[in-house]
Amino acid sequence: MEVDRRAFIASLGGAAAVSAMSSEAKADALEHYMEERLDEMVAQNQQAGQPEKFPTVKEIEDRIEKSNVRRGAGSLFASQRGNVKKLEPMPKNATLLDFYRLRFEPANHVLQSATRALKTGMSEEIVLACLMHDVVLNLIKPDHGWWGAQLIEPYVSEKVAFAVRYHQTLRFYPDPEAGYEYPDQYYRIFGVDYTPPQYIEDTYKMLKNHKWYMEPRMVTVNDLYAFDPNAKVSIEPFIDIIGRHFKTPKEGLGNDNTPSSHMWRTLARPDNPL
Repeated sequence: MEVDRRAFIASLGGAAAVSAMSSEAKADALEHYMEERLDEMVAQNQQAGQPEKFPTVKEIEDRIEKSNVRRGAGSLFASQRGNVKKLEPMPKNATLLDFYRLRFEPANHVLQSATRALKTGMSEEIVLACLMHDVVLNLIKPDHGWWGAQLIEPYVSEKVAFAVRYHQTLRFYPDPEAGYEYPDQYYRIFGVDYTPPQYIEDTYKMLKNHKWYMEPRMVTVNDLYAFDPNAKVSIEPFIDIIGRHFKTPKEGLGNDNTPSSHMWRTLARPDNPL
């Protein structure tokens, strides 16, 4: 896809705004810009009577051996945009805010998701779940709902961990009454004929009758509409919520000997060879 450089820069607020952005933020913005242009092209083709042809599961599998990076590698470990960069060391007693600043970038998507949840009157627990739901993608991608819940379980309420764990399952099941439709993007990512594995189907059946069904469902709702490349978001509005609902250990994340401390240490030191 060719990108109109001037149009792209204008969409971000001009050259001055672009110059103030980090390289990661620019790359993230470019990715979202291209996704939007792709959606526009798809819409134009549909209007012209040429519906988009989504790949099949087999076609996606055939791409595996054409790449030297597995699709499930976390963002810290496998750059899709050239070489990785040297990371700033984490503070000795690292807090969640330190991880957002130094390891979760680009965190624009989860910040957009949490901002939307905040503006639409969601509870603080759902707002926090939206803020945390995809940060583990920096570590690993498959089953990121389960991995993400494990990462934060020692520090948040059971309800927040539940929402993060099961938003992954509910992404595959529309709920129009709650405001969630199956996204076309999943046809592109998983294949038009993709069927979730049995453990996802079994989990969905459990969730449909669970008292906390709406917690992960609201994460999916606020997840789907959080990809605006022009959105201006910040961690600042969520500092008090984090303070009330995330139990930061005095030793620092990774140094407090919880069941997930090793995960925080891995995020902190991804360049360790062993």
